[in-house]
Amino acid sequence: MLQTHRQHQDADGSSTSVSRARDPRGQRKAMMGLPSFPVMLGALALTTFSSRAFADNPIVQHVYTADPAPMVHEDRVYLCTSHDEDVTRDGFFTMDDWRVFSSKDMVNWTDHGSPLSYHSFSWATGKAWAPHCIARNGKFYMYVPVSDSIGVAVADSPTGPFEDAIGRPLVSNYQYIDPSVFIDKDGQAYLYFGNPRLWYVKLNEDMISFSGQVQQVDQTTAGFGQRNGDAERPTLYEEGPWFYFRDSRYYMMFAAGPLPEDIAYATSAGPTGPWTFGKIIMDSTSGHAFTNHAGVVDFKGHSYFFYHTQELPGGGGYKRSVALEEFEYNSDGSFPTISKTQKGPDALENLNPFERVEGETIAWTGGVEIEDSGEGGRAVAQIENNDYIKVKAVDFRTGATTFEATVASAGSGGSIELHLDSQSGALLGTCAVEPTGGWQTWETVSCEVEVSVATDVHDLFLVFKGGSGSLFNLDFWQFTPKDPISSGTGGAPGTGGDSAIGGASATGGASSSLGGGIAEAGGAGSSGGGAGAGGASGSAGGAVGQGGSGGAMSGSGGLSSSGGTPSGSGGDESAAGDNGAGCSCSSAGSNGSAPATWIPIAGLWLWTRTRRRRIARSLNC
Repeated sequence: MLQTHRQHQDADGSSTSVSRARDPRGQRKAMMGLPSFPVMLGALALTTFSSRAFADNPIVQHVYTADPAPMVHEDRVYLCTSHDEDVTRDGFFTMDDWRVFSSKDMVNWTDHGSPLSYHSFSWATGKAWAPHCIARNGKFYMYVPVSDSIGVAVADSPTGPFEDAIGRPLVSNYQYIDPSVFIDKDGQAYLYFGNPRLWYVKLNEDMISFSGQVQQVDQTTAGFGQRNGDAERPTLYEEGPWFYFRDSRYYMMFAAGPLPEDIAYATSAGPTGPWTFGKIIMDSTSGHAFTNHAGVVDFKGHSYFFYHTQELPGGGGYKRSVALEEFEYNSDGSFPTISKTQKGPDALENLNPFERVEGETIAWTGGVEIEDSGEGGRAVAQIENNDYIKVKAVDFRTGATTFEATVASAGSGGSIELHLDSQSGALLGTCAVEPTGGWQTWETVSCEVEVSVATDVHDLFLVFKGGSGSLFNLDFWQFTPKDPISSGTGGAPGTGGDSAIGGASATGGASSSLGGGIAEAGGAGSSGGGAGAGGASGSAGGAVGQGGSGGAMSGSGGLSSSGGTPSGSGGDESAAGDNGAGCSCSSAGSNGSAPATWIPIAGLWLWTRTRRRRIARSLNC
């Protein structure tokens, strides 16, 4: 018989109830605003999503994300995104802050929350659109279009918090959106941006000022493709530039018009052109939003293409979601055609369950929300009966004996069922969670697991059970191994560090810096990467302090701090219908969000809350 144990971990021993830290963005779980019947029917139609046996796209499911801007730093990819709010105001893009996620295996993503909002800029009034992040000289810079300008914020960490670096816009014009920053091999930094024209300016080494004048790119049809039927906009270029260098050429990826947008690219022998058109990389197909925005990085010897769709329940042109594909360049350096998939990429490496794993490290989830934790970092919150979290490619090696989790509950508590490979797969064990006296009053619960079942590599499902309402919060979890572990798991296969763009390989560094990092060869000074062959250190635990997010990363392969950069772009956040039509530089009526008939408010609240959760739980992966 399996046994369950509880260990109190409250710092002061108090069990006084603490008011629950409830993220207002979490209201999406209870109420989606006042959507129209077409939007609701579209959400219901997405229940067919449950047929996707191995779906991992979109890569974030608990919040709407768009305009992906990936950056490689040390042994992780940090993904900066914009954030579509759950309730769309005035039938237009409703975006108030930016988000950061990270992964070292490209399938399990850790939510680091919002490091910056438009409120961080005293001069801004809204429009928190497509971001771009980059590292230089030990600092991290986020360039953001906000209030018809581009601002720049700075932080000491890729997860923030970021602060306004100059107290005013860096550049201002209503066309100045979608910044993309790259530091060339000679140290010169370039900032590209713009809709419907493409512009650039040379940044100074401080990254918060520039030299010379803003320059407009010569947008020829030879450079940016032929658009038909619009004499005033003869090329395909619409918005969302993503500028980087790889091998012997410069790449300019961009959203191609007219709407709905495709993704295309051009190349050049120099950082400012002239440009030669390549091809359409990704066509707009069913499931895409009317905008698209792409970012590319090389990471641990693999190439990845980020973009956004509208494929989450309730999704639409103003409620988008970031997706991801792995690809290979053609032998001549050209792009292949990349199609949207449900599966997404395979895991680069296995996850080590014998060190602290943050609860907000997720491959797929149904029903939960992620909120700031009173202990620092983030935590899984608003857990209700039958909600679940999937963590992919978990390596149990020769077996596990116990499972423990740090939890908090001002509700009735519940239990955590541990299943392999599906929500109803082989049961490893069940941990009871009793009330702790507060939503931020944390205790550790543990339970024995079936040693014979918990072996080898599996997807792990944490399935939450209990009564009605919110049951408990989850901060982090960890298994105890059956046999001693002599070296760390989870590191990338092979020896050496990251050969990715923006970072450096352990044997001399990347020769290119895709995605906006520094394009210098040399990279990390150490030859060999992290501790042992594979990057991760052998210590289990080693986590950032309790409640912190991101998990342990001790001794991960020697990379330079000037990792690859995310380029922010993401659609001229201009008026168009929620599900499609509209010009990205003119005003058009909403085609998907204007209701024909309203349900009485009280009834709608109850109906949307119930239906929303049922749909979320139907996405069984």
